[in-house]
Amino acid sequence: MFSTGQLIFATLFVIGFVAIIIFSYRKDKKLHKRNYKGVLWILISFVTFIMILFLIKNFLKN
Repeated sequence: MFSTGQLIFATLFVIGFVAIIIFSYRKDKKLHKRNYKGVLWILISFVTFIMILFLIKNFLKN
């Protein structure tokens, strides 16, 4: 399906890409903590809202 060269390139690309993403995240970690302080509560609210919609849908279906 893929040649050996393509598999080697894909593997090296994924390893390099993940390494760059990890390096960039660690570099900006302090900035993210300052700018995205309340994001966890927004995520919890969004997941709760989706669960409530799902429950309403199931109760009204029966």
